[in-house]
Amino acid sequence: MNRRSEFLLLLSRMNWLMLAAVLALMTIGIIFIHSATHVREDVTSGLYQKQILWALAGLGAYVAATLFDYRKLRDAAWWIYAMALILLVAVLFFGTRIYGARRWLMFFGTGIQPSELGKLAVIVLAACLLSPPAGKFERLPPLGWMLFLAGVPMLLVLKEPDLGSALVYAPVMLAMLFVAGSAARPLVILVLSGLLLVFLVLGVVALPEKIGMSPEKQEKFFRAIHLTEYQRDRIEVFLDPSRDPMGTGWNKRQSEISVGSGGLTGKGFRKGTQNILGFLPRTVAPTDFIFSVIAEETGFAGAMTVIGLHGVLALCGLYSAMAARDKMGRLLCVGVVTMVFTHAFVNMAMTIGLLPIVGIPLPLVSYGGTFMVITLSALGLVQSVHVRRPGV
Repeated sequence: MNRRSEFLLLLSRMNWLMLAAVLALMTIGIIFIHSATHVREDVTSGLYQKQILWALAGLGAYVAATLFDYRKLRDAAWWIYAMALILLVAVLFFGTRIYGARRWLMFFGTGIQPSELGKLAVIVLAACLLSPPAGKFERLPPLGWMLFLAGVPMLLVLKEPDLGSALVYAPVMLAMLFVAGSAARPLVILVLSGLLLVFLVLGVVALPEKIGMSPEKQEKFFRAIHLTEYQRDRIEVFLDPSRDPMGTGWNKRQSEISVGSGGLTGKGFRKGTQNILGFLPRTVAPTDFIFSVIAEETGFAGAMTVIGLHGVLALCGLYSAMAARDKMGRLLCVGVVTMVFTHAFVNMAMTIGLLPIVGIPLPLVSYGGTFMVITLSALGLVQSVHVRRPGV
């Protein structure tokens, strides 16, 4: 069988339901990025055209990843991880500062986000380390070592700062460790410790003012725990929605109004008044708050469609994990599904006020080039596992 015939045979084995969900979400994203920017004659007005180009580039990466034998990643996993760390360090020194954060490296006028590559690098490396090659004694690496490997890029991303992207590393690693067969007790302790840490952070933000601590002492206290003013303001608004409604709480409040005003079927395409009148800021409507635009214009029906399509992606990925021919393939699928699901859940939860605003995009829908290409590459690896499942 020549290479062309082999490639065609592999493509014929694809999970077509997953591909349909991917194409549907990308199409919805492009349509509503256009809707979110069509009334503005500024730098955002042509974003949907750029998104089309990123989508095409991402689809090319998706097909390439599908045809690539995922098992060959064993030879490149450490190199991919090292490259991700180099870029994450580089962005702290040479990255372009936008809205107070260094998250982008500029190459020929195009911004690249190393944090997105870091997530995929951790998934690939963890899948390789947690699944010894055939013929070798299967002994899982120490839990502390795996947490260290995920923690290094996570801390570098936090340094940018990018809290939303950093939070994704934890559930990805925990899910992969669980599926790999790590002892349940330490994983449960880690999850409970993480929840306790969240409550402690919420507490330390709320308590200083409640107990009458002076502004100067509060500032020293927050510097001591490395909590920036920007992050603190968002947490305070989450705890008290009435706090600073015209400032830090503006995006959260307007997003909730957008979602709630959509009703059952929405106000109609390009008729969302929150967006048209600029209450939902132009800088966030096509990116982190694209779900708010969709919910306002298509209502509950459209919002549930987006949620359902992400659910289809998750189920298809889990099916590929169960059908995988080896442990490495299973772990790759679980890692990618967890990454995509975490992004989708946190993004939609923050737009309706269930979580603090952390700035995290909606997979395949929000505007963003690096995120689109990396997400499609990751989903392509899931297809690579699927097309090489036994029995086909």
